[in-house]
Amino acid sequence: MPFKLDKIDTDILESLLEDGRKSFRQVSREIKVSTPTVKARYQRLVNIGLIKAVLPVIDLGKIEDKTGSRLDKIRSKAIKNHNIKLSKDAVIKLSCDYCKGPVHGKPSILKFAIFERFFCCPSCKTLYKEKHRGRIQSLSGKDLQA
Repeated sequence: MPFKLDKIDTDILESLLEDGRKSFRQVSREIKVSTPTVKARYQRLVNIGLIKAVLPVIDLGKIEDKTGSRLDKIRSKAIKNHNIKLSKDAVIKLSCDYCKGPVHGKPSILKFAIFERFFCCPSCKTLYKEKHRGRIQSLSGKDLQA
C-alpha cells in the first residue's frame, strides 16, 4: 500500500515549494498547526524519500564571468520553477529500506531516534536491524529487541 499524503503534508510541501528557506515555525503559522507537527511531518517526508534534498535556486542571470559577460551556457541549463499542485489524494510509492523492493500493503516500520525506516516484510526489518545494530543503538541509546 502506498503512503498517502494528507492535507497537512500537502500544505507543508506547498509552503516549502513557495520558499524552501522558511523555518518550521513560519510554516506552522502559515498552515495553522504546531511547529513540532511540521518538524515531525517534514522528517517523515524525508524518511520516506519524497523530499530528497533542500537545494538553492540560483538566479543564474546574475552570474558573470571575469570579463563581465553573462554565462548564457549556464543559464540555459537552469532549473525552471515548476508549478506543482499536490492533491490530498496523492500517494507515495515506498521501497523497502533493506531489499529496495516495493512495499505492498502496510509497511513494517522501524523507528529510532528521529528516523523511520520502511520495510516490505518483518524479515527485511530484522535483517536491517542486525546489519545496522551499532548505528541504531548509538543513535537511540537503547538495546534493540525484535
